[in-house]
Amino acid sequence: MVMSEKATFGAGCFWGVEATFREIPGVLEAASGYAGGHLDNPTYKDVCTDRTGHAEVVELDFDPERVSYEDLVKAFFALHDPTQVNRQGPDHGTQYRTVIFTHSPEQVEVAQRVKKELGASGKYRKPIATEIVPATTFWKAEEYHQRYLEKRGLRHCHI
Repeated sequence: MVMSEKATFGAGCFWGVEATFREIPGVLEAASGYAGGHLDNPTYKDVCTDRTGHAEVVELDFDPERVSYEDLVKAFFALHDPTQVNRQGPDHGTQYRTVIFTHSPEQVEVAQRVKKELGASGKYRKPIATEIVPATTFWKAEEYHQRYLEKRGLRHCHI
């Protein structure tokens, strides 16, 4: 039996984030959803009001024997602009914020270290805005959001 761990990332619109993480060997499952807000069972319509406090996120189940959490954090930073506050590409609002929801003290340490190293690397002209916060309840998005790009024969979107 494979022992899996969870990882949760918000990097703008969840469609492209989910599709990208699904391509990483060792990621067993990826689901689009919402986290970090104050409303139970939010819908996409609720989250789009920008009043629930939720971020669009992707929750992963991954096999740490096949892919490290550090590699997932590095992939997260590579797939979006972590210097943007509450926006990615044409999407704007707090639901599109850059955020890592951590599930253990080890994940906190890794996420903070990778963020610090990336910030010191000189790659970005602005500071990294990514929040690193404890995981909250993950609310799975409506079924039509799951594997959204795949269902439409697409591999990537604007991120």
